[in-house]
Amino acid sequence: MIPLLDLQTQYQSIEAEILEEIKDVLRSGQYILGPYVAKLEHQIAEKVGVTHAVGVASGTDALTLALIAYNIGPKDEVITTPFTFIATAEAISRVGATPVFVDVDPTTGLIDAKKIADKITAKTKAIIPVQLFGQSADMDTINQIAKAHQLVVIEDACQAFGATYNHKPVGSLGDAGCFSFFPTKNLGALGDGGVVTTNNKAIADRIKQLRVHGSHKKYYHHEIGLNSRLDAMQAAILLVCLEHIDHWNAQRRNKAKRYKQHLEGINQITCLTEAKDNRHVYHLFCLKSSNRGLIMQALRDHDIASAIYYPLCLHLQEAYQFLNYKLGDFPNAEQLSETIFSIPLHPFLSNEQQIEVINVIKEVTQL
Repeated sequence: MIPLLDLQTQYQSIEAEILEEIKDVLRSGQYILGPYVAKLEHQIAEKVGVTHAVGVASGTDALTLALIAYNIGPKDEVITTPFTFIATAEAISRVGATPVFVDVDPTTGLIDAKKIADKITAKTKAIIPVQLFGQSADMDTINQIAKAHQLVVIEDACQAFGATYNHKPVGSLGDAGCFSFFPTKNLGALGDGGVVTTNNKAIADRIKQLRVHGSHKKYYHHEIGLNSRLDAMQAAILLVCLEHIDHWNAQRRNKAKRYKQHLEGINQITCLTEAKDNRHVYHLFCLKSSNRGLIMQALRDHDIASAIYYPLCLHLQEAYQFLNYKLGDFPNAEQLSETIFSIPLHPFLSNEQQIEVINVIKEVTQL
């Protein structure tokens, strides 16, 4: 099988480094927060180009805590995209606010910044652009709109660690950035984890308080918080991975370039576009085809993995029926959900494996 992502090979490539770090954590006796998390936070902040990074238990918690820290809650509206993983909207719902969806650009899958202004009401408090599949939305336009309407911008950068927009790192482009360290992410742990990045000290300090049950002094609780602490073991593993992330992302970009060279212009296939001013890090490499099922079956027949991200837009999910959206409300997102699929791409994908994927796709599309 040629997998979408080869976590076993990735682990083997840094096994000695990781095991040494794990031993150090075990010897330290400090397993929750502590010096390893503090070191990771410092290095993440430096890498992203912000003054503060706060480690939390997951990317979903990062989004939730950022919203709480900006006092977004019941009766508020937050604008985002319907073409993303549910965690984006789920975090909005968890704080009691209402997600308001905006359609996407059909060539990139990213939120269409030009359509945001029309959805702003007196209840709108924030925009959450999703830096989907490894690249950034049009943050210049989004920030201009946000400034004009005094809105908070929280980047859902969970799929885009290491990407840049206008030469600035994703995660530094809004008021706060939220990353996931789920194992399949470009920068992934060996379990759950996340981080919030910001240049706002007050927001960083509040998230630090919120992540430990609303407390900044043990057993003294200043507000209702969460248990959302990043553990030291995952922080130590991420410190190792952080040393390799630039090389891994460069490998992803090289392999994406090869796919495009061979697949662009082929009948029945369209590659998603790398948006203007972006340095895409290809968390996923996605294609569009009206014959998606036929192509994916051919890949399966040759023991090649593929997957659909995402098969049903958020506005059509059962969980969001109460918002009263209907089929046809966001045609670009809906069309993508019916045609998009991803093929293997990761730093350890061999040239031979990649050519095999390309040949199968070429063969089935020329039938």
